[in-house]
Amino acid sequence: MSDTACREAPVHEHLELPFFEQQQRDFARKLNEFAASGVLKNIDHHDTDSACRKLVKLLGQAGLLDSVTGNSGKTEIDSRSVCLARETLAWHDGLADFAFAMQGLGTGAIGLAGSDELKQHILPKISSGEWLSAFALSEKEAGSDVAAMQCAATQDGDEYVLNGEKTWISNGGIADVYTVFARTGEAAGTRGISAFVVYATDPGFSIAERLEVIAPHPLATIRFDNCRIPASRRLGAGGEGFKIAMRTLDIFRASVAAAALGFARRALDEALNHARNRQIFGATLSDLQLTQAALGDMATELEAATLLTYRAAWRRDVQKLPTTQQAAMAKMAATESAQMIIDRALQMFGGRGVQSGAITEKLYREIRSLRIYEGATEVQKLIIARELLKTV
Repeated sequence: MSDTACREAPVHEHLELPFFEQQQRDFARKLNEFAASGVLKNIDHHDTDSACRKLVKLLGQAGLLDSVTGNSGKTEIDSRSVCLARETLAWHDGLADFAFAMQGLGTGAIGLAGSDELKQHILPKISSGEWLSAFALSEKEAGSDVAAMQCAATQDGDEYVLNGEKTWISNGGIADVYTVFARTGEAAGTRGISAFVVYATDPGFSIAERLEVIAPHPLATIRFDNCRIPASRRLGAGGEGFKIAMRTLDIFRASVAAAALGFARRALDEALNHARNRQIFGATLSDLQLTQAALGDMATELEAATLLTYRAAWRRDVQKLPTTQQAAMAKMAATESAQMIIDRALQMFGGRGVQSGAITEKLYREIRSLRIYEGATEVQKLIIARELLKTV
């Protein structure tokens, strides 16, 4: 590596922590080899849909998607491996991280509550990268407040008829299979929601609108107009949809924190390299005490968020304990600290930091949505407080 070049892969010193076993260390090595091979540099990000399809295919061919589907539903998902994958991929390419994560989030409920037939039909196609998946929970008036959900599924014999819309659906418009949550009316509020599998080819399913955001990825509002599906595609029992959604999010919420770690670690790496080489006032930027203070803050925030993130994943994998509070802490701390770290890195680069296409500019756009999706920071604070108040 030259004096002016940033390293080509993240350093995972935290792999030596007791949170990890050899299988996670081997998986991290495999991830680094994949990401550093150059395959991600050949992706045309100007065509986001095609880029995501290609990334999913590459990840599937490399055998990396097994980690987010539990080896096509044959084994339990290892949260530490999912977190390591997201951290590593986010360091290299935000869209690669997105493509990987959605294959897990979109089918997590199928692995948790789907019939053997559904698992066998869907999960191998997701693991191989043949199909893309999506998680359809949010609505225009039901984001953080899931109980306000209006999309409905009415049972008609051995079928369900879905009507309504879902919005802010990642992979919307390109996914082959959607996990959809709809009101079935068994009880009021969240106890009257069920989960279903819907295919993009089902009659009555359509894309109402494609949505554009500051860090481009496939996103859409999807519509159901008398969309009939077999009752066998319901996941779990009627009225269990909210519980299934929360169990799915508990698995993957810590991985959102891990993606934030990847973005933050890349920003810190870029800032360190720039500070060591940028000549200013007859010295380097790193000689200035203000720069050193900023770097000290950035590194400490990153280390703290790393420990929270992998503590949550370890607690789920090894201790087999609920992680609602721990994952919320990790998600909140990692995304908020990553925003700060990336902002400070961009500030060090000055005008070059905001130039379109600069790494810091890309990271600045990538991190912003992580503070919102899968539960905004404000929601994470409420989750943490409620879990604390449950304790005796």
